[in-house]
Amino acid sequence: MTAAQALPVLVAGPLLGAAVLVATGRWLPRYVADVFAAVVAGAAAALAVGVLVATADGATPVEWVGGRRPRDGAGVGIVLVGDGIGLGLTALVSVLVVTALIYSWRFFDDPPSHQTGAFPALILAFQAAMCGFTLTGDLFNAFVFFELMGVVAYALTGYRVEEARAVQGALTFGFLNSLGGYAILLGVGLLYAHTGQLGLAQIGQHLDAGGERSGALVKVAFVLVATGFLVKAAAVPFHFWLPDAHTVAPTPVCMLLSGVMVQLGVYGVARLYWTVFAGSGALPEEAVHRALLALGVLTAVTGALLCWLQRHVKRLLAFSTIAHTGLFLVALAVLTPEAVSGTALYVLGHAGVKAALFACAGILVDRFGSVDEQELHGRGTRLRPVGVLFTVGGLALAGLPPFGTGLGKALSEEAAGGWPTVLFVAVSAATGGAVLRVAGGVFFGLGSPPADEDRPHATGRHRQDGAEAHEDAETTGADEPEETRERVTRAPDTMFAAAAALLAAGLAVGCVPPLWSAVSRAADSFTDHSGYAMTVLHATEQHLPHSPVPHWSPAGVALGLASAALAAAGAWGALRTVPSGVRPGWSLPLRRLHSGHAGDYVACAVAGLTLLAALVW
Repeated sequence: MTAAQALPVLVAGPLLGAAVLVATGRWLPRYVADVFAAVVAGAAAALAVGVLVATADGATPVEWVGGRRPRDGAGVGIVLVGDGIGLGLTALVSVLVVTALIYSWRFFDDPPSHQTGAFPALILAFQAAMCGFTLTGDLFNAFVFFELMGVVAYALTGYRVEEARAVQGALTFGFLNSLGGYAILLGVGLLYAHTGQLGLAQIGQHLDAGGERSGALVKVAFVLVATGFLVKAAAVPFHFWLPDAHTVAPTPVCMLLSGVMVQLGVYGVARLYWTVFAGSGALPEEAVHRALLALGVLTAVTGALLCWLQRHVKRLLAFSTIAHTGLFLVALAVLTPEAVSGTALYVLGHAGVKAALFACAGILVDRFGSVDEQELHGRGTRLRPVGVLFTVGGLALAGLPPFGTGLGKALSEEAAGGWPTVLFVAVSAATGGAVLRVAGGVFFGLGSPPADEDRPHATGRHRQDGAEAHEDAETTGADEPEETRERVTRAPDTMFAAAAALLAAGLAVGCVPPLWSAVSRAADSFTDHSGYAMTVLHATEQHLPHSPVPHWSPAGVALGLASAALAAAGAWGALRTVPSGVRPGWSLPLRRLHSGHAGDYVACAVAGLTLLAALVW
């Protein structure tokens, strides 16, 4: 099997595995279904890594499904493109899926016999959709995989369908992401009407030839398609679905949502610009820079502030994901290969660290039935090994060298330069400090415990109805439903091992120079607009001068240490001066903005589309 022939297998393999589980699940013992799913996902991960190694010299495998190759640069065939960034994300998706499946082996109550294979089947379908999205070279098929990804994610978010909160979170997720899908479809329709093509490379070539003659149409199409991807990326003000989904989704699903799915939205925006619009005079580079920078700053600041204000640990981690999405957008706004390589390494490191932190939060749910920072103060002292992992994860999130998050942050700061460096340091310190504050209070009993009357169970606030019930039950983390078969007294080996392995992977990203070189080559290829078209349509590889290989710089190390020190100082100061989990009164309007009402969120999404259009114009 050649590298090109392997690309369809990376999508079809998990889909076939999901179909087998759906067809035979009612007759399979649970452990057989779990192991089968892990084997299928692991085989896809091994194949993706193998293709990456085989193409390490910079070759880009291209597979026209069904042999429908273009003639004279035009065609209607469906193409899969295994460039370094897309194939690397495919490998990342597959590895995280394997880890999430292993983590979930001892996670759920035994389902009814007719649902034995339901969860692993959904996870495999999710993997197939994400891999298809990263590999497709066709804009309409990107929409198809976007929708498949969304539909499966809705089902996974509301997996515990017997609970009203899970259904509400899944519906909110569905409303906003469906709006994003409609925006993409409208944008694809405009581009198809204008160019008669659906392939990314073909559309890009047609727009290049058109110059500035169709400026308004091109801008509208970019705004619509980019809006859909920004919804998936949970960029502010399209972000409201993410914290609500993380509140109710099973922990293995949270590991995938924050670990990689959100980052695929950022990838979609970058892929859209460089393969379709980068050569078009109708969409100036300055407009894209302005739009990404403004939305990135807004997302990073909002996410960091709301992250610090949370006491629900899973919502806290969700807002930290939003904050780091903002940093990814700020870095990409530089629009250089160096910025792309820094962002790619940042995403790799963040995926391991964030998934590990969610894995630790899941252990808290299974041990105590709660992820409320206030209620759990000092109760996690018997889970000290988990507390150590959570603490190290907080430091890594803050950008501590030599973690991959620290290297990606350092490279992004170097690419952006100037005042964005302050933003990177402050946002990383705030998100890392929030995690360290939770670790200190919950696992090590540091700081002042809340008064008994302030604990949720003491007041019965979690039994209230209406808006206050949403404020308490949805945002404190009290009375979380048990996810394991029975309340655990120690962290199950599979769950602890998954968290430790993910954290180790995040560390490895910052310690393996050959990986940095491969990412740099992939970034050069990713940002080569004309080279992508030549490779896909004419099977001609262009050999460009390589950008300098990323490396640790003294300034990057110093800023990473400063971020980690600020995070630790902020956490220590909060623990010393404020009772655990208590939030200031001035934060109430910000928190009430996240009302849980889909109508409010849709209105904000429409405002975000308008804002993006104004920035692009």
